[in-house]
Amino acid sequence: MTVTASACRHIVLTGATGQIAPLVARHLAAHHRITLISRTPYPAVQRPGVRHVACDYDTVESLIDSFRGADALFVVTNDPERPEHDRNIVRAAVEASVGHIVKLSAAAVHDTAAHDLITEWQRSNEDRIKTSGIPWTMIQPRSFMSHALAWAPSIRSDGNAYALHPHSRNACIAPEDVAEASAHVLGDTQHYFQSFQLTGPQALSAHEQSAALAELLRRPVVCQELSAEEAHASYSRRYSPAMADALIASAERQLAGAKAQTTDMVERLTGRPATTFAQWAASHRDSFE
Repeated sequence: MTVTASACRHIVLTGATGQIAPLVARHLAAHHRITLISRTPYPAVQRPGVRHVACDYDTVESLIDSFRGADALFVVTNDPERPEHDRNIVRAAVEASVGHIVKLSAAAVHDTAAHDLITEWQRSNEDRIKTSGIPWTMIQPRSFMSHALAWAPSIRSDGNAYALHPHSRNACIAPEDVAEASAHVLGDTQHYFQSFQLTGPQALSAHEQSAALAELLRRPVVCQELSAEEAHASYSRRYSPAMADALIASAERQLAGAKAQTTDMVERLTGRPATTFAQWAASHRDSFE
């Protein structure tokens, strides 16, 4: 589906090497002038109307030129241990007179029991944008369905998935839905100063996701339970100890039911129902086979 964001001519999207920003760019109408920004050179094939710019997030000046004249800015950052990047992005947006900021945040910011590194970082990011003087919109999704791709190697090799608290439920969402909803609000004045909590259509556990994958692949997929120690060790192989601690805390909140509530916000923003996990898995079947 192609989206025409009202009154937008130049749209800047950070996070060009991540999941969401490139998907948002695809949803925006061809007549928009799109700048995709990353911290490293972007190797993708250039498309008409789309340019890719590498910026140094450690310096405001590096960002200002890329933001200048932007009717809307889509902000995606991914390092809670580098909060200066987020501060610099907002400072540059103010200096460049950006017309609208849409921030990819997280639904956890509404959870009063969530005080981990990642959630507090997102709260600080939201507060900074809300006090910037620039019209803002917050996109606050639950966990991405694409996290299941981390199981792909073990599912291919021995039919196993692995999870801490495999029977706890999360109203996970397809990244494609997050992108389409974000494209609909970029630069649209009717969505200024609003926050949108996005979820999938149902809360599922890792065990239930594994069952859906087994049905899709027509062979057994078993979700094996990790202990807290095993999960922390797994996270620590990819992230810092502080990040691993935050992910364990997030899993404990999920076990307590904090992530099971669904919303209809995807349908309200896009005009179509949110993607089910089975539909998402079917579109990524090749990764699991």
